[in-house]
Amino acid sequence: MRRRLGRADLGAVSEVRGALRDLLRHWGRPGTAETAELLASELVTNALVHTDRDAVFTATVEPRRLRVEVRDFTGRRPRLRGADSGDGTHGRGLMLVQALADAWGVSAHGVGKSVWFELDASA
Repeated sequence: MRRRLGRADLGAVSEVRGALRDLLRHWGRPGTAETAELLASELVTNALVHTDRDAVFTATVEPRRLRVEVRDFTGRRPRLRGADSGDGTHGRGLMLVQALADAWGVSAHGVGKSVWFELDASA
């Protein structure tokens, strides 16, 4: 599954969640879809809020794993940090990804980067 996300289009977050839910309906272990939706929402939101550009969402389902990537077109790398003490609604996204994904990371591209996570079906 691949979707282009418009700059600052936060409505795309719920659209991606629904499309991912449909894709994963018959895949993986119990609870994988909910975790995948949550983590995908975090990555999409980060890309749309912290950049001033479009982004590309890609989900790849294989027999033993799910890989989700959100590519944006800025070189600024995300920082893993604790919750912002001044505002309890910011700062937890990558911490959730780190805690719930089987693997995650950031891959540099010629222009921009991809932030990705993987969920293992056999875990």
